Amino acid sequence: MTLDSARVRRLAATLYAYAFLADLVLLYPVYALLFSDTGLSVWQISSLFVIWSAGSTLLEVPSGAWADAVSRRLLLCLAPLAGAAAFALWVLAPSYWAFAVGFLLWGAGGALASGSLEALVYSELARLGAAHRYARTMGRARTAETVGVLVATVLAGPVLAAGGYPAVGAASVLAGILAALVATRFPEHRTTAPALPAAPVLPAEGAGEGEGEGYEKGEGDDLGWWASLRAGLTEVRADPAVRTAVLLLAVVTAVWGALDEYTPLLAAGTGVTRETVPMLLLLVWLGVTAGGLLTPLGERLNSRGYAVLLAGSGVALAGGALSTDPAGFVLVAIAFCGFQLATVLADARLQDRITGASRATVTSLAGTATDVATIGVYGAYALVAAGAGNGVAFAVLSVPYLIVALAVTVRRTARVPVAGRGKIGP
Repeated sequence: MTLDSARVRRLAATLYAYAFLADLVLLYPVYALLFSDTGLSVWQISSLFVIWSAGSTLLEVPSGAWADAVSRRLLLCLAPLAGAAAFALWVLAPSYWAFAVGFLLWGAGGALASGSLEALVYSELARLGAAHRYARTMGRARTAETVGVLVATVLAGPVLAAGGYPAVGAASVLAGILAALVATRFPEHRTTAPALPAAPVLPAEGAGEGEGEGYEKGEGDDLGWWASLRAGLTEVRADPAVRTAVLLLAVVTAVWGALDEYTPLLAAGTGVTRETVPMLLLLVWLGVTAGGLLTPLGERLNSRGYAVLLAGSGVALAGGALSTDPAGFVLVAIAFCGFQLATVLADARLQDRITGASRATVTSLAGTATDVATIGVYGAYALVAAGAGNGVAFAVLSVPYLIVALAVTVRRTARVPVAGRGKIGP
């Protein structure tokens, strides 16, 4: 094993541990119950989701520019601590306003990590000549996140029974602190640049693994906060390929990410008992886990294959959601598997197309677009579900995936990651 290979493995191991601990939040499966037991109405709970998304949206781009200007590793350390503070507030002083402030803190933590994590991992892999491994590495990281959610779901019930919400909250706070400690182990190689970098230079089409493939001029330069923000905005505005990749990632991520919040309502609508609902949700999260693990296969997809993935997942979601049988959740799980895979591939597509020094800023712009779209999905869901039910709302919101699949097919220049090259093609 070469020195660079060992460093890649250490980076990946740190990433997986961080991803697992950041989502090992025992409050995940029960925080809606905490809100309800505190006396909140359904509308109040929905307003908390909007506050969560809105707070994250406002902080996404500024935090991305901060990461480019200061330290991506620092922000990854602070992110889980913000979430831990939110969970502590929830269980120590449960009330609507405490929950609202907690969601703002949690949203801030998500904004600090969004963009920073992807930019750090891609940059470090590129420095080691392993940018082509980004998609599969992040796919496994998303799987580690999902495993964290699964473990939290399994542990939440017994811990809640043993110590109530304070015990669940304490475990969630501890996981955040451990994640922050793991983040200190991330490598970060940055240099200081007094001015904006020169025009980015794309690597040669035939650059090999040992030639710094995907590692552009200026990638390691530290700009000031304002210069980083301006450079990131300029790249998205001036480069159609980057702009298209940002929009693709936002749409693919936002719809299923928002629908995930409503899967308990969809499960309850199948007629199962309340105790059985978590088992159906577990099935869905197993699908998400599989999606992350399938990334190496997904890297082989061309644009038409990617379109089929999106369309097939959308059809599966609609079919499973409209079924009144609990077995329909098998189709929902298959759909979420496809959505997770499509999200990882869209993220890799974006990272490969960024050529400037403000990688975290550009990625955060994608996060902002995702948050805005997510708020729109929340509103659309409430509108449709109020009149037609949860199953119809899920089915209606599968349509955007069919539209995107059609757009990818029609746009002959649309691309997805190709295994072994770190490129987007064909």
